[in-house]
Amino acid sequence: MSDAPLLNRLDQILDQLHQYDRQLADPAIAADHTQITKISQKRAAILPLTTLYQQYKDLTTEAADLKTILDTESDPELLELARAEHPQLTRQAADLLEDIKGELVTSDDKAVNSVILELRAGVGGDEAAIFANDLLQMYQRYAAAQNWKWNPMEFHASDMGGCKSAVINIKGENVWQHLGYEGGTHCVKRVPQTESQGRIHTSTATVAVLPEPQQVDIEIKDEDVKVDITTSQGPGGQNVNKVATAVKLLHIPTGIEVRMQDTKSQHQNRQLAWQLLRARLYEHHQKQVNAERAEQRSTMIGTGERGERIRTYRFKDNLAVDHRLNQSFNLQEILTGSLSPLITALIEQDKTQRLANI
Repeated sequence: MSDAPLLNRLDQILDQLHQYDRQLADPAIAADHTQITKISQKRAAILPLTTLYQQYKDLTTEAADLKTILDTESDPELLELARAEHPQLTRQAADLLEDIKGELVTSDDKAVNSVILELRAGVGGDEAAIFANDLLQMYQRYAAAQNWKWNPMEFHASDMGGCKSAVINIKGENVWQHLGYEGGTHCVKRVPQTESQGRIHTSTATVAVLPEPQQVDIEIKDEDVKVDITTSQGPGGQNVNKVATAVKLLHIPTGIEVRMQDTKSQHQNRQLAWQLLRARLYEHHQKQVNAERAEQRSTMIGTGERGERIRTYRFKDNLAVDHRLNQSFNLQEILTGSLSPLITALIEQDKTQRLANI
């Protein structure tokens, strides 16, 4: 595959960096703190990539100069030096270009350090809720191993001690790049605790992972959101329905609705509801953008469709089968939060697919 389209794209990004530098030097922009902040953030996002690309350009220029010496020079000492250095520089440039490719296709994902994970029990009744709780604990263990912050926003328990649904905010380095692949339908095949005949059942749970970038260029107008304050719903004692603390937000243009009632504070429920609404609207916006790019990344990060079966957990065989990779992993290790080998494989497969589309 020719590298010409990639190099053209990198030249455009380098031109963009120079444009940001010119804007930051403009006195009119320098007087606007908001503009300065926005441009500086955009510049910082592409600076690592452009730094690598400039190093690559320097190496290829030096290698081209040595090639000219090899083609035109007759001095034995110069020729010997050129013969020794030219292959080394060419190899270094090629290796650096591979690093640049990886940085180019993953830089946006690495920049998102906060996600909202939504988990819901699917088909299978009480066993589905127990399975959903198993997944929740799996993600919590993985988050702890990565030193991420785990902030529960909502949790609804089932009668059997499982999880009907949960909403968790997870913050940390590379959290979206790692957890973005988990969106979809997870299946479990095992003998449920509720099964007296020893028969294997199939149950499901659905996972959605919503990226929560620091800066989201989506305006939410106050008049577009209907806010309702109500009493909490569901069991919880004599006083649960006496104080209006539950907050429901409806984004009228999209029909997206969120409800928060888990805390006793209306103010805190309101904050959590707006946080979740912003994340869902961002996801909605990204789906519209990605639809224009069609099916380039239909099976990997950024989709997170709940109806897509991505993994089956087979307890009889002690295997977790990821259907996108067509690979199996040790089930007990996966459930204890040892997800790194699986996620690394997904990242590499996704990277290969994206590079093919550059």
